[in-house]
Amino acid sequence: MRIISWNVNGLRANIKKGGFDWLMNESADIFCVQETKSRPDQLEASVTAPAGYHAYFDHSKGRQGYSGVAIWTKVKPEKVDYGLGNHELDQEGRFLALYFPADAFKDSIDADNTAQNKSEHTVSHKKLGKFVFINTYFPNGGGGPERLAYKLRFYDEFLKYVKAAKKRGYEVIFCGDVNTAHTAIDLARPKENEKNTGFLPIERAWIDQVIDEGFIDVFRYLNPNVREKYSYWDMKTFARERNVGWRIDYFFATPGATRLVTKARILDQIMGSDHCPLDIIIG
Repeated sequence: MRIISWNVNGLRANIKKGGFDWLMNESADIFCVQETKSRPDQLEASVTAPAGYHAYFDHSKGRQGYSGVAIWTKVKPEKVDYGLGNHELDQEGRFLALYFPADAFKDSIDADNTAQNKSEHTVSHKKLGKFVFINTYFPNGGGGPERLAYKLRFYDEFLKYVKAAKKRGYEVIFCGDVNTAHTAIDLARPKENEKNTGFLPIERAWIDQVIDEGFIDVFRYLNPNVREKYSYWDMKTFARERNVGWRIDYFFATPGATRLVTKARILDQIMGSDHCPLDIIIG
């Protein structure tokens, strides 16, 4: 089972650059994007209803061409939440949660497990219990104190949501652009950015809290000592060419889901945005 996440910095622009074709050709079981900057009625049917996928969108309710998230899944969820349930925080279209029953992707997980073990007779079948998959485009804290306060309110409300889902017995997998680098290893120039949003102590402390609540940074768990792997680069300064980047895009998961993940990658060779895609493989 493969899941891909990508901040596309404008879905319509990304489509023109071939990004959506790449996503479709990868044939992931679930793929999702952040910062769509579009409503579903602005997209072609090949995007809103592609063959083999169920598609879900959350978009900005006020400001046009802003924010937005989407998920495409081969298996239809049994429940979808559009937003956190907080009117103020749900206006910008930043949150989708899809609920799946246990073994919803069993065939795909078994197929991946079989491929890795080369033989049906050596497969130890892995089972993913009932789980919720969440795609979120977290706010940027730039633009002054009010916007940073908004980001922190969103952080707190989001953590309440995933804790509640976990308490109800769901495995949780959430991904997206968190807009914060966690530790010094997660950006090229930590010293220069200690007082900048995206690396402020109060923002980083929230990721500490997420981890303290039992959610695992899947990439760092599987790649604890990997350096110079980033998911975002400032385009104005040609930072990608110099790999002066930030790891601000993540997959987090509960332990029961994380133990099934065999790969967690940053696909920094894929172009089409100021962010690159990430993926995880379960099975």
